[in-house]
Amino acid sequence: MPQRTVAIGAASGLHARPAALLVQAASRQPVPVTLAREGGEPVDARSLLSVLALGAAHGERVVLAAEGDGAEAAVEELAALVAAGEE
Repeated sequence: MPQRTVAIGAASGLHARPAALLVQAASRQPVPVTLAREGGEPVDARSLLSVLALGAAHGERVVLAAEGDGAEAAVEELAALVAAGEE
């Protein structure tokens, strides 16, 4: 299962707009993607409420994971989005 640990680049963390952008991008992927705080339980990256409930702050490290055909590309794309910190 491809996974990647990445630091959150958005100054506001995964709240409001950055979370919505991540959820939209995850929803476009051909495979389900999960997101978790390091050492925490993974949540569905396609669920805005689940992503917001993580309460992940700027600079905090999160783990993206996916399984299936296209999983590696999905994880890489979403990791780049999280690290870029688009507001």
